[in-house]
Amino acid sequence: MAGMTLEQLKIFLAVAQQLHFTRAAEELYITQPAVSAAIHNLEQEYGVKLFHRIGRHIEIAEAGKLLQVEAQKILDQVSLTERGLRELNNLQRGELKLGSSLTIGNYWLPSKISEFKSRYPGIQIDCSLANTEEICVGTATGQFDLGLVEGDVKPALQSTLEYEIVGSDRLQIVVGQKHPWFEWGEIDLTQLTKTLWVMRETGSGTQQRFEEALQNWGINLSELNVILVFNSGEMTKAAIEDGVGAIGISELMVKKEIQLGTLRTIRVIDNREGKGAIAEIVRPFFKLKHRQRFQTALSKVFEQMLISSMLDGSHQHGSKSVI
Repeated sequence: MAGMTLEQLKIFLAVAQQLHFTRAAEELYITQPAVSAAIHNLEQEYGVKLFHRIGRHIEIAEAGKLLQVEAQKILDQVSLTERGLRELNNLQRGELKLGSSLTIGNYWLPSKISEFKSRYPGIQIDCSLANTEEICVGTATGQFDLGLVEGDVKPALQSTLEYEIVGSDRLQIVVGQKHPWFEWGEIDLTQLTKTLWVMRETGSGTQQRFEEALQNWGINLSELNVILVFNSGEMTKAAIEDGVGAIGISELMVKKEIQLGTLRTIRVIDNREGKGAIAEIVRPFFKLKHRQRFQTALSKVFEQMLISSMLDGSHQHGSKSVI
């Protein structure tokens, strides 16, 4: 028995995805007869039917569905092994795949990547940005070596993903110049339900933390008058600069606008127990990795740099009435 080859598996996966021999050949830059021969040889070798030919169309057969899952696992593992071998050169070259939620990726992570690149200039870093939920799923499915999020990992993924805190920031209640709170600078908790709100979308780490804070303050999200929902912090920020709504947003995102005076941070006083404490929302930044997938040397070094940075005292906060 000759056995299957990696090339045959690559061809099979292309056909399984395209469900078309010619399009698979075009994707792989090989001839259509070469694709047909590879599939035929696999079917002959193992006595199975991988695809049903129905007229001019094809459908994946039961054996094909099984092979599709296992072939993808094999090729993923080969890819990781190749990367590991390439890294046996004192980290002079290689690729690190990061997935980051939007706030972290735009405001916190760039300095970490720059520091890493200064130490290992030959390393290519591929960083994808999405909301927390998408980054968790991407890390669980092997799309990223490491994920960085500010929201919670859903219970369904907690057995798959290992996560730990590598930093933090504060969420601030922020308004624009036209908002009456802009002149006040301070409100109590009961006033949070008496204004218009601009929010982030469900799945956003920022939104998760803000809703948690509201619950801890005894306020239900349904009590807030939400007029707009956006899928980026930049859009929420722009919406209130010329409007009368309020937002809960990372302090990292509004630093420049606060300095320019176009936005103002509003202190919230928690007077439920008569103490008048300042209510703060401190949220952790989590590093995610798969519990079982092979971890490259690059990934381990970047991970250690993040942990060391946190231990050196970055992003430390005082404690008042902290959520």
